[in-house]
Amino acid sequence: MRRFIVLVAASLGLVASPLTAASAQDVPDSDVCEGCEALLELALAHPRRVADRARDQYRHPAETLKFFRVKPGMTVVDYYPGSGWYTRILVPYLGKDGHYIAVNPAVTPDMNERMAASLGGLREKFRVKAAEWDLEGAGIAAFNTDELSEAMNGTVDRVLIIREVHNLARNDTLGVELARMRDLLKDGGMLGIIDHRASPSAPAEYVTGSKGYMLQDDVIRLIEEQGFDLVATSEINANALDTADYPGGVWELPPVQSTRREELKAIGESDRMTLLFRKRP
Repeated sequence: MRRFIVLVAASLGLVASPLTAASAQDVPDSDVCEGCEALLELALAHPRRVADRARDQYRHPAETLKFFRVKPGMTVVDYYPGSGWYTRILVPYLGKDGHYIAVNPAVTPDMNERMAASLGGLREKFRVKAAEWDLEGAGIAAFNTDELSEAMNGTVDRVLIIREVHNLARNDTLGVELARMRDLLKDGGMLGIIDHRASPSAPAEYVTGSKGYMLQDDVIRLIEEQGFDLVATSEINANALDTADYPGGVWELPPVQSTRREELKAIGESDRMTLLFRKRP
């Protein structure tokens, strides 16, 4: 599979020579990426994604990565990678000249024991996971944010924060974590955000992140306050069936489906905002 991907990439001129950090900044950042769709289709079609593929109808990975302007050869941070759903797409898609970096938030003294155990030690835990997935393509690294070195600053093309802004907001760590991500990004680097979207009429206490949902305008404002400019919004991951008003929050919907109510199963996964920002000079 790897050989096939490399041959296709080479025929499209995508792996002719690796980009240095300096030269990568000189490449025009357009919406057009000749040959990228073919490489992404290969990554999405890989047999290792058999179990993952059921969620494509809700997560729209091909359209989402295109909107975020992710391209082979880039260095991409996958913030809070969880079970590795996007890892298994990004590593083969970024290819041998790319770099995939998994990042978890730093463990803080006020964090409960369960959360600390889940988040901490990502470097070692992710190495074991990646070996189990037998991924081929981009180089893989993993860090908690308090382990990130200054040498990494200004080396990243994209940071993707997928369904985690609400957790950072409710834990009051959004500012410090976004500052760390901003440091990592190259000048002109981009931040892609997906999160559960609240109804504009939702009461204030419902949109703090504690229910999983946030107002899109609030998220845009909070991120712009941390030195980013909004580039574009998309309805790629919208779901008009989601009323976003469940007592137990977004976790009443699939895939968590905490209540198992049949009427909620039919809704599918949540209505989601999809936002693209650029690092402000």
